[in-house]
This record gives sequence, C-alpha cells and structure tokens, in this order.
Amino acid sequence: VQLQASGGGLVQAGGSLRLSCAASGRTFSNYAIGWFRQAPGEEREFVAAIRWSGGSTYYADSVKGRFTISRDNAKNTVYLQMYSLKPEDTAVYYCAAGSGSYNYISNRAMYDYWGQGTLVTVSS
Repeated sequence: VQLQASGGGLVQAGGSLRLSCAASGRTFSNYAIGWFRQAPGEEREFVAAIRWSGGSTYYADSVKGRFTISRDNAKNTVYLQMYSLKPEDTAVYYCAAGSGSYNYISNRAMYDYWGQGTLVTVSS
C-alpha cells in the first residue's frame, strides 16, 4: 500500500491550498482516509477524515468550516481543500488509511498506512 501526499507549500495567511493523497496497492472500500498534521515540537493531531465507502466526513474543531475533505473514486485520491489558512495551520500534513472502528476515526492508532507528509507553511 502506498499513500502519496502532495500539494503543500508556502501561502500567506488567509490564502488557500489543496492537498492530495493518492492511494494505491489495494481496494480502499472498507477504509477511511485521514489527514493528520504535526507542527514542530507538537504531537501529530487529527485534521479530517473521510470514509471511502459512503463518503461520511469528520473534522477537527480547529478546521471545521475552513477545510473540506473529499475523494475521487476514479483517481483513488483524497483531497484536503484548505481555506482561510492561519499561521497556526503550519505543519507537516500526513495522509493515512485505516480500517478500524470508525468510532476512533480521529485516533492515530486506527490507521494502518501512512504517507510521507507534505509541508504547509502559512506566513503572517
């Protein structure tokens, strides 16, 4: 299984970015794809997730209303559209795939596979 995250970069506060997570190596119909982020000196935290089958979405309170997670089944790709970015959104963003209980969808332990991360820097 491979998860390839891309789309990070440098953006000014208030700007937008779209991250992509290209998934390959298996069928993900019973999986959730999540985005996590890790700022320097901080723990990796949940950002958003989507169930591959059905498309239910979940968001951390800190990004609700600003970020949108979506999927393209034909491309096996999950997107994280980020609007109204803030300096505190600066982090390495990771995508991950997990097949555990959706009750723990915001828990890192639920995820079996991780991508390599893409850096998002928001300047003030």
